[in-house]
Amino acid sequence: MKIAANLSLLFTELPLRERVVAAAAAGFDGVEIQFPYELAAIRLKEALEAAGMPLVLINLPAGDLLGSGAGLAAVPARQAEFDAALREALTYAAMVRPACVNVLPGRLAEGVGRELALATLAANLYKTAEAFQLLGIRVLVEAINPLDMPGFLVNTPEQLDELLRAVQHSNLAAQYDLYHMARQGVDLLAGIELLAGRIGHVQFADCPGRGAPGSGQLDFAPALAALERNGYRGWLGAEYLPGEAGTQAGLGWLANWRSSAN
Repeated sequence: MKIAANLSLLFTELPLRERVVAAAAAGFDGVEIQFPYELAAIRLKEALEAAGMPLVLINLPAGDLLGSGAGLAAVPARQAEFDAALREALTYAAMVRPACVNVLPGRLAEGVGRELALATLAANLYKTAEAFQLLGIRVLVEAINPLDMPGFLVNTPEQLDELLRAVQHSNLAAQYDLYHMARQGVDLLAGIELLAGRIGHVQFADCPGRGAPGSGQLDFAPALAALERNGYRGWLGAEYLPGEAGTQAGLGWLANWRSSAN
């Protein structure tokens, strides 16, 4: 069991470089960062090497998605912006060498039909998968629940399945987020079975609340067993909100997961 700390949500009381050290000291095996571009790539590389931590995942820049916008990947009118984001991510990744790069589909843009948005997304995913294949970096695409992010284009395992089939690229896989699936009532095990062999990364948080494991009602054991049963041997990314007490105070789950795995 390889568990990565998402440094965009965990240890945020520290500067980004120091979060890498904190994650290593806390017992994580690696780190992931949603959008690391605020920190020069060489500085992040130095921090990773000093802490002996692999970088598991970064996201492609997503424009205005974290506000209320549609993002870049599925908006025909923003093709030039997407291409610039791809170039930025390629340059950054060439230095920091993440295992995976995630492309967020974004929201359905105003005035754009769903079919055109999905076709635009599929073309951009193919282009991105091709580009990162040259670096030996896997490209992912993620479904996000529409309750937390209304209007998001891809929500369910079935939609991920359709998208992967439409793109048909060996360097593209699904990012499967247990929280986002549970939040909208998706059967976690059925989703894992549907996407078996095509899941490139897994993220998790408890539900409801998106807190640390044990803070909500989600039983992780069956999902983790289903992932192993279906051949998943990749990373588990801890992407949760640590709460007012801070990240360190809520890490009891990590030792419990290690004990269960052993």
